[in-house]
Amino acid sequence: MLSKNYPSPLRLIITIAVTIVLAESLVMIFLWVFPQSSPLIEGLIDSTLLVGLISPALYLYVFRPFVRRDIERQCVEDRLNYLAYYDDLTGLPNSTLFHDRLSQALSLAKRDGHQIAVLFFNLDRLKLINDSLGRHIGDLLLRAVGERLTHHLRESDSVVHWGKEAPSETVARFGGDEFIVLLPRIEKAEDAAIIARRILDMMSQPLPAENQDLLISSSIGVSVYPADGDSPEALVRNAGAAMYRIKEEGGNNFRFYSADINAKTLERLTMATHLHQALEQSQFRLYYQPQVDLKTGQITGVEALIRWQHPERGMVSPAQFIPLAEETGLIVPIGKWVLQTAFAQNKAWQNAGLPLITMAVNLSARQFQEKGLVETVEQAIVETGIDPCFVELELTESIMQNTEKTIEILNKFRAMGVKVSIDDFGTGYSSLSYLKRFPINKLKIDQSFVRESSSNPDDAAIVRAIITLAHTLKLEVIAEGVETEAQCEFLRAQDCDEIQGYLFSKPLPAGEATILLGKKKSLFLGFGLSKQKGH
Repeated sequence: MLSKNYPSPLRLIITIAVTIVLAESLVMIFLWVFPQSSPLIEGLIDSTLLVGLISPALYLYVFRPFVRRDIERQCVEDRLNYLAYYDDLTGLPNSTLFHDRLSQALSLAKRDGHQIAVLFFNLDRLKLINDSLGRHIGDLLLRAVGERLTHHLRESDSVVHWGKEAPSETVARFGGDEFIVLLPRIEKAEDAAIIARRILDMMSQPLPAENQDLLISSSIGVSVYPADGDSPEALVRNAGAAMYRIKEEGGNNFRFYSADINAKTLERLTMATHLHQALEQSQFRLYYQPQVDLKTGQITGVEALIRWQHPERGMVSPAQFIPLAEETGLIVPIGKWVLQTAFAQNKAWQNAGLPLITMAVNLSARQFQEKGLVETVEQAIVETGIDPCFVELELTESIMQNTEKTIEILNKFRAMGVKVSIDDFGTGYSSLSYLKRFPINKLKIDQSFVRESSSNPDDAAIVRAIITLAHTLKLEVIAEGVETEAQCEFLRAQDCDEIQGYLFSKPLPAGEATILLGKKKSLFLGFGLSKQKGH
């Protein structure tokens, strides 16, 4: 009986026949091209037939085993090469390949000046699962962890932005119950913290292992280049040290190696969590700062300014939480609440018979990117019953860069009857072309120019130029941050239309603002100012 390594007799006969036909064909072609060689060739025909009969047999029965042996040897070499760089159980890169990719990422980071992060994490209580359910269950669990991690990081591009040349994110198994993640390009340490938190949340979900779902937690240590090391060994070692520190504290959490980064990042994450709760628990407050007409001295409007009344920290400054709200996207629901609350307050003042004034509300760049912004503003107007002519939206100059989209949105606001002002004018994207093209109503001179306008010739010249430009374009002008009589007198002399600042009133809660409006307080009473300019 022939071995499976050798062909069947039928295949052998067919192979020999085909070989003979090919050999004879070659001979006939040669005779046609070189007829003078026919005596020699005719003498070799028998030899050709013999070779045709023998060569297939030689290949099939002599050389094929050697070829097969070479193929098998190559397969073994490929397998050994795979095991040198990948973990056999999970299929993830092993420590050797991880160090290679980390070295590449470090080279690019040192060249381009960006940060990278290493997340070293350990599965809590895997040994207990191995001992109680068997090692095969633990192996299934490790595979599930590897698959979930890989899938998770592919979905993280919205948080971490990789450079074109940087290696992609790498998930590796270091052996046992330890995994490690490379984030080859981060903008700030908080990016790594967000990924770590998402991994922890992901690991808190049941993991399938055979016919059961298992719950398991993990501890993550984070190191960041360049703060925590500038070599692969240092970053891995320090991430591991941070991981073991968090395990000592009870596990199921993450920690940065750098105490300073750890404290700042945890503070921001804690504040982000509290921001979510603040909106749900009605911890935000609106304060209202009056805007005063410089010709009549009367209040013509107020600006709604948000404050956060934290139950433990007290009043939190907008400078502390607004940037974080922008980053997390919470500014969108917070902004919607501000619109509703501010418009409702102005309507309540009108219903109480108080002076008719404009309510100014700030819109952030993040809000302006939302597709439903116009609808959100319109909904707030309809639900509160406020007349759009008493609504003013303050925009920053950074919004003006997407010209066509901005014009489209501003035209919709104008069609609704809503006024638009440019806040902090002169500090951002100050292009004179948008003043001509965009449907805006007012410019707001930034307080950095107003502060020394009465004493600094350069600031005075800038303020004077802005007022002249605005009036030439038939725009109103308001100066913010007015704190002294000298500043006020200078602005009046330049025909500025309105002012806003502590000279007249600080931002007030709704109750105090109601009292102020009821008193009909005038700028020219109690401030030593005359209704006549220059007096």
